[in-house]
Amino acid sequence: MNLPNKITLARIFLVPVVMFFLLVRFNLGQFQFGQGVITVSEIIAALIFILAAVTDGLDGYIARKRKLVTNLGKLLDPLADKLLISAALISLVEMQRLDAWVAIVIISREFAVTGLRMIAAAEGQVIAASPWGKLKTIVQIVAIVALMINNFPFSSFAFPFAGIITWAAVIITVWSGVDYFIKNWKVIRFSKHR
Repeated sequence: MNLPNKITLARIFLVPVVMFFLLVRFNLGQFQFGQGVITVSEIIAALIFILAAVTDGLDGYIARKRKLVTNLGKLLDPLADKLLISAALISLVEMQRLDAWVAIVIISREFAVTGLRMIAAAEGQVIAASPWGKLKTIVQIVAIVALMINNFPFSSFAFPFAGIITWAAVIITVWSGVDYFIKNWKVIRFSKHR
């Protein structure tokens, strides 16, 4: 197994670690800031999540630079991304920091675009990541981290950054999904496997 695939697998293995630190209540201490509270375990979870998110770009970069792109990598990379984002969103719903409908909208978009890519692959076509898709990923990551750390440090001066960036993530996620389907409608329309 090559290095990029090992990095992708590491990202998958970090998913339960993030959930563990978010959902299991430890007495590692907490910090009070303004009207908010953040626990040490939430900070650890956010740092691990950021590390996992950074590996997303790293494995692809190494695979392309060293010409190590494999079919296994093509399968594992999007799977790892969806597992990481979905697990984080579901954990935040469990923590009552995120409305369930937001998680459903974001996860549904991910499955819909994955389905579109699978249809395209069956037709021998590749749907490349769009600029909207890349922006969507960045905004989702920022929103998830902001929610994990309970809007720190913005709660200190009552600025709802986590709420604003979450709304931005929903809007960009929906728009990027619509954009994929508009630009690739011919893949579905002319699919031999209808």
